[in-house]
Amino acid sequence: MKGVYMFFANGFEETEALATADVMKRGGIPVKMVSVHDDKYVTSAHGVTVVTDMTYGEFTATADFGETCDKDMMVFPGGLPGATNLAGKTGLMDIMRKHYAEGGAVAAICASPGVVLTLLPDISGKKMTCYDGFDGPITEKGAEYVKEGTVTDGRIITGRGPGLSIAFGLAIVAYLKGAETAEEVRRGMML
Repeated sequence: MKGVYMFFANGFEETEALATADVMKRGGIPVKMVSVHDDKYVTSAHGVTVVTDMTYGEFTATADFGETCDKDMMVFPGGLPGATNLAGKTGLMDIMRKHYAEGGAVAAICASPGVVLTLLPDISGKKMTCYDGFDGPITEKGAEYVKEGTVTDGRIITGRGPGLSIAFGLAIVAYLKGAETAEEVRRGMML
């Protein structure tokens, strides 16, 4: 799958989704926001409704599922029940597994590393972080839980929670566009 896509399910954590998308856009990453539902309107865990760029049907009809590289990325915000709603979207999880197997990157924050990324076939030996209490599935799959704000290990980027959304976005920018671009974004945001 070519490009960078962020997936929104009802119950998503708005800070993790919107701050991360904002930081990526500031870094020049043309992230496409995708509702996993039949319409573009998605409601967060705290009752904030956003309009995404496309529905899941539009995504599957228009995305380029050709050759994937490590600069192609799928991004999963956390929140409950948003993370479980993402994990329950079987077709999306099949796409994620194929995407990663073909060399694509994945990024997840909060509950999603433990709920979504643990559905990847092999994360053993990878270092990952997540929201406190969601580390069980990570360690059960053989990954190493690291209690840090953000962790990048190869093609997997993880973030701990809402307060680290900007740092998570900057980690994605650094991975996709380089440390210099991430630093420019950080300075521009007065961080």
